[in-house]
Amino acid sequence: MAGPDGDLEAVKARIEALRREIAEHDYRYYVLNQPTIPDAEYDRLFRELQRLEAEHPELVTPDSPTQRVGAPPDGAFAPVAHRRPMLSLGNVFDEAELRAFDARVRERLGVEGPIAYCAEPKLDGLAVNLIYIDGVFARGATRGDGRVGEDVTANLRTLRTVPLRLRDGAPRLLEARGEVFMTKDDFARLNERMRAAGNPPFANPRNAAAGSLRQLDPRVTASRPLQIYFYGVGEVEGAELPPTQYGLLEWLASLGLRVNPRSAVVRGVEGCLDYYHRTLADRPRLPYEIDGV
Repeated sequence: MAGPDGDLEAVKARIEALRREIAEHDYRYYVLNQPTIPDAEYDRLFRELQRLEAEHPELVTPDSPTQRVGAPPDGAFAPVAHRRPMLSLGNVFDEAELRAFDARVRERLGVEGPIAYCAEPKLDGLAVNLIYIDGVFARGATRGDGRVGEDVTANLRTLRTVPLRLRDGAPRLLEARGEVFMTKDDFARLNERMRAAGNPPFANPRNAAAGSLRQLDPRVTASRPLQIYFYGVGEVEGAELPPTQYGLLEWLASLGLRVNPRSAVVRGVEGCLDYYHRTLADRPRLPYEIDGV
């Protein structure tokens, strides 16, 4: 007959199994968009984990799915220095500028023919930098001035599309860069709620996303329908990065970080222009706002 220690070990094993199972379902639902169980079954697993952790608070860990919303922080957001600067993107505004850019790239690479580009929509949201240490989400900050941002760790933890623990293969240190945004439909529903509560509505989805992420009370952020797509990295230790941007996106996705499914490899400047025109035609039907490619 098992004693108290044996019982505790059984509870610990069940808690760890539940966390793994819930994390896997979160990955399939939020990253792959391929849920494999009904919502009611997911809720049952989550409630069981909540109950076991409430009965054994000494077994609660920061990366548990139950720990997304914590206590409100004291005061304003603390400054966070990025390990590597979050640089601004360069812009081109017409076909001639794009062709000139392509010519400079090929000249500097010493390539005469067309080269492969990675293309994706440029979301109109809020850039953030998330630090993972040994695969566990440790800190998140806004872009700020590119060198120093604001600590919004508690608020980023509330996003279901932000994994609290990466999948197998995570490096020792990873600065993952992404864009927090709100879909057009979620923005409309949020503004309906704001008006019903007698509050002024947000001007646009970007302002709604930025305002929601910069709440002093993470419980308010948790009530807002924020999402994230990852697109790049800063400092990385303990991993050899893929040689291409598209390979980098695939690597991020393999770690459980959500990337835009509209990302694509195109050939040469003509491929870039084709991607741009197709995205421009699709823009009214995209679920989110964009301000470029």
